[in-house]
Amino acid sequence: MKAVVLNAPENLAVAEWPTPRCGAGDVLIVPCAAGICSGDLYLYGGRSPYAQYPLIGGHEVCGRVAEVGADVRRFKPDDLVVVEPVVGCGHCYSCRHGRPNCCVNFCLIGLHRPGGYAEFCLAPEKNIHLVPPGLDPVTASFAEPLTIALHSCRRGNMQAGDSCVILGAGPIGLAILEVAQLRGARVVITDLNEERLAFARELGAETLTADSNLLERVLAQTNGDGADIVIEATGNVPAMQSTLDLAAPGGRVVIVGLVRKGLGVTFPGLDFTRKEVNILGSRNSVNCFPEALALLVSGAVKYPRVATPIPLWDAPAAFARLHANPAAMHKGVLIRPASINEKR
Repeated sequence: MKAVVLNAPENLAVAEWPTPRCGAGDVLIVPCAAGICSGDLYLYGGRSPYAQYPLIGGHEVCGRVAEVGADVRRFKPDDLVVVEPVVGCGHCYSCRHGRPNCCVNFCLIGLHRPGGYAEFCLAPEKNIHLVPPGLDPVTASFAEPLTIALHSCRRGNMQAGDSCVILGAGPIGLAILEVAQLRGARVVITDLNEERLAFARELGAETLTADSNLLERVLAQTNGDGADIVIEATGNVPAMQSTLDLAAPGGRVVIVGLVRKGLGVTFPGLDFTRKEVNILGSRNSVNCFPEALALLVSGAVKYPRVATPIPLWDAPAAFARLHANPAAMHKGVLIRPASINEKR
């Protein structure tokens, strides 16, 4: 099959790749839309701690079913579906306790398995979700990043009335923003990029520039207490290190951003007891896709408007542009008119 292959950092090309074969429990999909997320840009730039090249990226995938395995019962050809990219082993401690997102044998479609930047993409039946009527493929491709937001808000036990500071107004930060607003939180989102902040304001958010005065402003807005919940969505070490200062005593810090392997994040040791803050990691999601798709089809979530459609085979130029300037577009989505009758 034809695919967009990442051979090495900054070496992305349209090339041939073996077409996946549909096993008994598998679903073969023709991708229609596949988002470009910060994780894909980390892979491209050589910053991901998990990359093993060559690979086919794309884990935010919506497409049409081309073929189903002999044991598949829930799907049929031509169904419009989205892919839940985390494939747990089912046997380790995390999987046995219902947390396959933390699987010790962690496998991600679009990283460890070929993803959606190709003519075909294969996934187990349990990782496939039917798209509700009324959702177009580009909007449906936002289900996966929306699950990241839902999971992070669950990890932070977000409640109505909570004050929440979100660090980073990129696609994931915007998704968290909308979920937090729907949960009834009082949300402030920060970034250095004014265009991103302007769009966040269109979504009804209060915004702050992430400069040296950020802590002072957050404390002023919270009567000197700090925020009930601070969610870090930048992957920037200094931003992570600021979270404890921004959080109220007894508050919650949720780290979503990904850092390069080997980088340390330092917090003042005394603050662990002085402030008794809960510091929580948030990785991918668990059991969030049904809610994400329901929110998208309801129209309650607006941030898919940031999408910039890009023809799939133009991916090398698009990635080079975003690598040089991550703010060149809010959110790129690689698209391709898909026919289930393609030769395979």
